[in-house]
Parts: sequence; structure tokens; C-alpha cells
Amino acid sequence: MSQSSEPGAVAPVAWREYDAPALPRVLQAALAAFVEHGYHGTSVRDLARASGLSVPGLYHHHPSKQAILVELMEATMAELLARSRAALAEAGDDPEARFDLVVESLLRFHMARRAQAFVGSSELRSLEPDARARIVALRDEQQAMVREAIETCVAAGRFATPHAGDVARAISTLAIGVAGWYREDGPQAADEVVRRQLGLARAMVLPASDR
Repeated sequence: MSQSSEPGAVAPVAWREYDAPALPRVLQAALAAFVEHGYHGTSVRDLARASGLSVPGLYHHHPSKQAILVELMEATMAELLARSRAALAEAGDDPEARFDLVVESLLRFHMARRAQAFVGSSELRSLEPDARARIVALRDEQQAMVREAIETCVAAGRFATPHAGDVARAISTLAIGVAGWYREDGPQAADEVVRRQLGLARAMVLPASDR
């Protein structure tokens, strides 16, 4: 797979483990501001102040607020794709393991990177057409990993759904939903959330007799 779809990304070895996002300070400030006020409710002056920069200083590194949003979304997708690839590499050739681990990776990312997931979902509409096309292509690449894992299991006689694309989209929606309600201090531990949600994902693809 082409590395051009991974802007600046290095595939994590331990794809289940998360530290604080490794974002430059302007992107950190933008992430917090876009979550709280939205893209259109945040000014360049707001971003400069939150970053500890002057407006000219911010423009020295980033040509526009739009460029900052694009860079933030590209960084988000680069990390998600890298972790998903690492999960698939761990799974090897076993069809069901590939499905389980790529879905687990998607779930864990949305649990650990809730702010990025929120901005990625809510501000896609704020991207200019060329930038939107680039981000959508990266999202499609992630979606294809889930769809291909389902199709491989169907071909191997492990799953029974005739609608792999629809199920892949439903699983992505499931992960986005988890990002909306999961909290580290909530009643369910992270591993339990993954176990339950993966069970829901599997229920979409197993033969009716196995449900």
C-alpha cells in the first residue's frame, strides 16, 4: 500500500497502547478549540493565542486556518491507518483474526482519540473540496480494510453476510458512536467495551444459526 496515504506516519508497534497525541502545539490548540467552539467558531487569532504565538508567527508555519484543519485530520487518519495495518499484520492470514483485530483497532482508536474522532466526523463538511477529497480517500482506505476482512471471512465460509460493504459502514458507525459515550472513568473498562462492541460487530456477519 502506498506510503503517500500516510502523511508523516510511523506504524505503531504496540497498536493497542496509547499515549497523549503527538501533535505540534498549534494542532493541539486547534483540536481543543474545534471541539469546544467548532471550526467556524474559532478564529486564527484564537488559535495563535492558544498556541502562544502571534498571528504572523502562526501564519509563518500554517498558511491558513483551513490548512490547520487539514493537517489535523491528516494526522488523525495517518495514525488510525497505521494502527489498523499493525493490527492486520499481527493477525496474519487467519480470516477471523483479521476481522477481530481490525475492528478492535478501530474501536480502541475511537475510545482513545475521542477528540480527534469528533473533529474528524463533525468538521468534514468544513473542508474545501480538494482537501475533503483527500480525507475521504483516507477514510475509504480504512473502510476497505474492514470490508476486505469481512469478504475474506465470507469467502472462507466463516461469515454469511451478503452485504460486506454495508456491514463495514455499520461497524465504522458503531466505533464513532463509542467515541461519543465512552469515558476512561466510566462503568465499563476498555477491554470490556471492546469485547461487547466486537460481539455486536460479529452479530452482523455470522450466520443466523450462530447468533
